[in-house]
Amino acid sequence: MANKDDILKKYRANVREKFDMPDLSDIKAITYPNPLVQFAKMSEMVGGQVIEVDPGRDVNVLIRELFPDAKEIASNLPEITIATRNPDTVGRARDLNGTDVGIIRGKFGVAENACIWIPQTMKEKAVMFISENLVILLPKSQIVNNMHEAYKRIEFDKEYDGYGTFISGPSKTADIAQVLVMGAQAARSATILLLPE
Repeated sequence: MANKDDILKKYRANVREKFDMPDLSDIKAITYPNPLVQFAKMSEMVGGQVIEVDPGRDVNVLIRELFPDAKEIASNLPEITIATRNPDTVGRARDLNGTDVGIIRGKFGVAENACIWIPQTMKEKAVMFISENLVILLPKSQIVNNMHEAYKRIEFDKEYDGYGTFISGPSKTADIAQVLVMGAQAARSATILLLPE
């Protein structure tokens, strides 16, 4: 099996005509009068729940109120004291199976499509996908208008090999018989807690 460099080298050797990359500097990307309002609207449209957290409110109490039956809560965030599992200390990713609520931190949100940039800041990134319910802590001041602005802000944590992902609402698909199924490949619900500045 050829490695990636060999494959790319063969492609480059067979390029017949080369084109310059397009100039993207003059693209007029969509903007919103109030990106926070648009982000909340889009989040709800894609099946997420947005809750603006009042200053001084304990997010641990709020999460317990939202998920009173949750037995297994996974998070490595220092302010989350209700966690029963830590994705930094489990032996392997599958040890997170059965997680009722996974709590992670988003860096910024995108008003255009309700995506939230989540860099990997934990040993086992499976917590982002294996949890039945996902809670994303997001500073409400960190909402950009569009994906053009978002891509300029992406930063990776070098400790975890530069992995990150955009998450927008809960997992869903309507591939089979055009019936919408929530939680098909990842979380059944996504709750975004907008934190005060």
